[in-house]
Amino acid sequence: MNILILTYQGDVAGSTNSISYLAKGLAARGHRVFVGLRKESLLFELLEDTGVIRVPMTFSGRFDFDNVYQIKQLVKSEKIEVINAQSSYDRYTSVFAKWMYQLPVKVIHTRRQISKSMGGFFQNLVYVKGTDKVIAVSEGVKKSLMAGGIPDKHIAVVYNGTPKEKYDNLDPLKIEAFKKEYGIEPGDKVIGCISRLKEQEQIIEALKYVPFKVKAIFGGIEKQPHWDSIIDQYPVKHEVFFTGILSGPEILHLYKLFDIKVLASTIEGLSQSLLEAMFLKVPVIATDAAGNPDLVQDGENGLLFENANTKQLAEKIEKLFEDDVLREKLITNGYKTASENFSLDNTLTGIENLFASLLKKK
Repeated sequence: MNILILTYQGDVAGSTNSISYLAKGLAARGHRVFVGLRKESLLFELLEDTGVIRVPMTFSGRFDFDNVYQIKQLVKSEKIEVINAQSSYDRYTSVFAKWMYQLPVKVIHTRRQISKSMGGFFQNLVYVKGTDKVIAVSEGVKKSLMAGGIPDKHIAVVYNGTPKEKYDNLDPLKIEAFKKEYGIEPGDKVIGCISRLKEQEQIIEALKYVPFKVKAIFGGIEKQPHWDSIIDQYPVKHEVFFTGILSGPEILHLYKLFDIKVLASTIEGLSQSLLEAMFLKVPVIATDAAGNPDLVQDGENGLLFENANTKQLAEKIEKLFEDDVLREKLITNGYKTASENFSLDNTLTGIENLFASLLKKK
């Protein structure tokens, strides 16, 4: 297949990694894969020397008709059969290109986070009438799309996956350097969160109710000024660290410091950071919200807590430190979930099958 993937985003985010895995994986399976993207984006760097053909494009907004023309030119010159738009601007320009130039392509939109902007006649016209299918990366995302007016039959669920090879080159020296940087000693209890800024305050609040000292490491973000007022009131003097922005390969090493990984986000489609923790045999706790329940079965391969219930989160943290049997169960089942059920191979097969089935329809 000749496939064009579009995204105007492509900077530091789990979705950027997911798009890079998708593009590289499809190219490795023999498809001609083009990615229309910003030349200055992180994704442009990630796809260098990969077999994926990078096409710099403008993405100045939903009505960027220069981008519409760029899409048309590429579709015509490279005989593109499928356009897969990944983010909001290119979801519009991909549909406008098909409509304005009567392009003989299938247009598929992918939604990677819980929809917050669905609804309205014009938007639904573009997203339903303008596309052949909408991909949701979890049942949680599908539910949010249906709540916004997208018909059930127009949505296909294809789960995100994680590639095994990304974990092959962890450097023991880098892990030791992180341990030294954050003063991690044998016997320390370490909680970690790796995420963009997504409701980490819930974790910071929950630490008020954890009765023993822990070290909490927040990877990928800077400390927000108003968090000091919470941290200063801890009855137990936990140590709290913020790493700031780190590269993807670098941040993977942090998981080897964690006894528990916590994700408090309520907008995840299907979290790459939860998959990473599971694959690296770190037990996970996540909000019972959005796409998290698609990935985490409470008490089986992780723990879920009610959104905004920070006391319950603290209880889950305490339980995982105290119950070794439960801990080992979650580690074993979590690894199986990430390595087998949510493998990148499963994702690629699901995408290939969907694209092929749409191309059969005239």
